[in-house]
Amino acid sequence: MGKSNRILILFAHPALEKSRVNRYLIEAVKGLDLVTVHDLYETYPDFYIDVKFEQELLLAHDTIVFHHPFYWYSSPAILKEWQDLVLEYGFAYGHEGTALQGKKFLTAITTGGGEQAYCREGYNHFAIRELLLPFEQTARLCGMEYLPPFVVHGTHKLQEQHQIAKHAEDYRTVIIALRNNTVHWAHLTECKRLNEDLNQLINTEVSQNA
Repeated sequence: MGKSNRILILFAHPALEKSRVNRYLIEAVKGLDLVTVHDLYETYPDFYIDVKFEQELLLAHDTIVFHHPFYWYSSPAILKEWQDLVLEYGFAYGHEGTALQGKKFLTAITTGGGEQAYCREGYNHFAIRELLLPFEQTARLCGMEYLPPFVVHGTHKLQEQHQIAKHAEDYRTVIIALRNNTVHWAHLTECKRLNEDLNQLINTEVSQNA
């Protein structure tokens, strides 16, 4: 196990009180050491984003997570606003914009449709990794390493409490593994999503330690 990493979770859900899945996911990682959960809608109800504060948060962390429902093949509005304002030329990209280079970047999303809907023959016609390409390119432009996404598919059909709880447990395991540096990095290029096979990708025994 290498050095510990500080994790910043930028959480964006405009109607969290109505959420059945994201509420459990985010609660599962609150309170973890070296993990900062930053609720954008709670912090900026008027959308007036404190750019310098947000940039300082980015500088203080090693891994950046965009956690949100997958609205219209993208993110809720405040996260787009955050990107437009915070990832400035000269800070995040450009000749002297090297502040984020070397950091890791993860998208953690939920989709109403099932996994089978995200393929050429499916309802959405494109794979989830294809639809997430704008996020991947954003990470690359900023010099960050883009990780396979954490995806919970089919949230509309998750009726049983134990099903939601299992996804929340998996999310906690992933965040702890990223923090503790217990991910089998060599295997990441082979997987479509980070929670595809946790036993292959993560040393789960080490990663249980919060």
